[in-house]
Amino acid sequence: MDIRSRQRLLIIHDMMYNLRGNHKTIISSGSMAEGLDLPGSDIDAMCLFNDVDVIESKRNIKHPIQNTTLLMESDIENPGFTRLRLIAVRENKTIIKLSECCENTSTGEYVSVNKFLHIVEQSVTYFTGSQLSSHGPCFSDTDQHYDLAFCLRSKRFPNIAIPWVRRHRRQWPPNVVIDKIVKYGCLLVAIGPRTISDTTLLWRLSFSMAEKQLSHSFNYTQFLCYGLLKLTLKRIINKHEDVKDLLCSYFLKTALFWISEEVDFETFQLSRLFHCFFLCLDKLIVWINKCYCPNYFIPQHNMFLGKIDQSNNTNLQNVLGSIKSGGIDGLIHILFPPESGYHPLLRTELDIFVFKTCLCPTTTECRSHTDLLLQFAQSLQIQESSTIVIDICKFYYGFISQYAAQLLPPPTRTSKSNNIHTLYHRHLQEGVMTDAVSGWLLYASYFYVIGKYNVTLRITEYVLSRCKHGMLYLDSHLFEEDQIKRYRQNVHSKLRLRDKLKLATVRDVTYICHSSLIPEELQLEVEETHICLPPIVLSRCLRFLCHHHLGNIFNRQLELHNLFLTAKYKHFVSSQKTSDSLTVLGRCYEISGDKLTALQWYQEAVQCEGDECFTAKARRKIILSNHFYKIVFQLFASFELMIWYAITANWALLVAVLFLFMLVTV
Repeated sequence: MDIRSRQRLLIIHDMMYNLRGNHKTIISSGSMAEGLDLPGSDIDAMCLFNDVDVIESKRNIKHPIQNTTLLMESDIENPGFTRLRLIAVRENKTIIKLSECCENTSTGEYVSVNKFLHIVEQSVTYFTGSQLSSHGPCFSDTDQHYDLAFCLRSKRFPNIAIPWVRRHRRQWPPNVVIDKIVKYGCLLVAIGPRTISDTTLLWRLSFSMAEKQLSHSFNYTQFLCYGLLKLTLKRIINKHEDVKDLLCSYFLKTALFWISEEVDFETFQLSRLFHCFFLCLDKLIVWINKCYCPNYFIPQHNMFLGKIDQSNNTNLQNVLGSIKSGGIDGLIHILFPPESGYHPLLRTELDIFVFKTCLCPTTTECRSHTDLLLQFAQSLQIQESSTIVIDICKFYYGFISQYAAQLLPPPTRTSKSNNIHTLYHRHLQEGVMTDAVSGWLLYASYFYVIGKYNVTLRITEYVLSRCKHGMLYLDSHLFEEDQIKRYRQNVHSKLRLRDKLKLATVRDVTYICHSSLIPEELQLEVEETHICLPPIVLSRCLRFLCHHHLGNIFNRQLELHNLFLTAKYKHFVSSQKTSDSLTVLGRCYEISGDKLTALQWYQEAVQCEGDECFTAKARRKIILSNHFYKIVFQLFASFELMIWYAITANWALLVAVLFLFMLVTV
């Protein structure tokens, strides 16, 4: 079943990402991690700090203390929220220094929500390698593609939620799921109650991992019911401006949890799907009437506080009542209009789900970590039974092989070592299995580094022939319907995922820090970090460099012009890679001797929105250290000012500027 495959795929993705065992853990969350893939769904994840211990009693402290330790102090007036008092500081290995996030009070030092989020925001580039914007406790990328919440974890299930474990229920959830939930504990999220605006010390208890376990225990009918509820919210409830955003999908999921617990599990049969849906709707109507939505784990926590009250609940009741009165036929007509041609709940595009969620495994620049990841990916291929899961494991193996090749000694220095070249070929051959071009481009880089320029030209010519209209550019992350339609036309639906990847997708090429395969001319770009280059940009750059070394000036300039067009029109260039692409373009102009144009492109790269290539400023500074180029570039930078002088009839000033320009260029 596709739902189980989605769940398993994201579990494996998280396992691969976290295998390095560093000071943070990434966990997929939200509806996608639960197995749903509805239109417009974002990718949600949580980042947990592994070197912070959160305890509920000092008796739980283990000596000697290894990590920074916080004590939970529950807030009686706000069930579901807690203060975190600093007990011990061990920040020799901590990424976030919690002592800097604390506020002093009469009863001790407490971690401030605002200070915590501020420090996280300052360090967010370190965690993700990209610029993120904050909203509430979460951070999003520039394209609003994913949300990342930074959390702390208590390894003990909180006392306030113990009644959930013991309360009477029918057959759901099963005891094995309850045991897993209790064993995991809970998370703490940096956000306080909506009803208190001035508090900065209250943290919310989060049961996201528990809810993920509960969702994974759903049967097919429960999943469909959950999907129906989410679609109803998006396509019906939120279409009414007077009630828009009063309900959220979390409230709907909470209603489904309560109903699943209260009725016989046999109730959730496919033939009774809409009966289950209307049971959840009735539950919501009762809650809205009382202005009270009990948290599933802590019922005394009213999740409607600060959102739904007597001033707005009547309109919301009327909207839900109209849905109920419309019956099944009315609901189906609105949610699945005939002209749409498909039912979002019944989508089977597992490959598109994979492209959106699973193709960004961990990067590593450590040989031991790379070997561990390769062994793990290989062992998963043997253990898994699902074809698509096996194929994603093979993708991971090929992806990591691309990194493993770049961690080998530079091939130019070991030209007599057949063993090294054998390792290069083995890793690079595995690397070509990830998509149509990225592995081949690393192979082209290998041949460039060892001086076989004609081989590099042949490989890049092949790559350019593959980067054609209709190929799915995986690094853009956001796929429009027309892109998906063209992709479907390029591949047969019966093909395996690994074949679809090689036939119809292209990806950026990542050069890791101190990569042994990056051209010498771009070594500065990987001195301190990695760089990701779009496939056509890298192809044109390698072809330019090959013709430069071969002394073919005409072809060199032709490739330079082609590179300019690629960067200008962003052919297979995502917004996050624009700055890197312009920096490479500037570098090629610099190599060709046109340093003024190179300066202009470096300047453009510095001014790009989103992720900035950090070497653009450095390369610009190197050229401007030459006084001649500094003066001329300043004159060129004043070109718009010169035009303004002419437009406003300041002819005398214009003549003076032009005269100065002629003096400098003589």
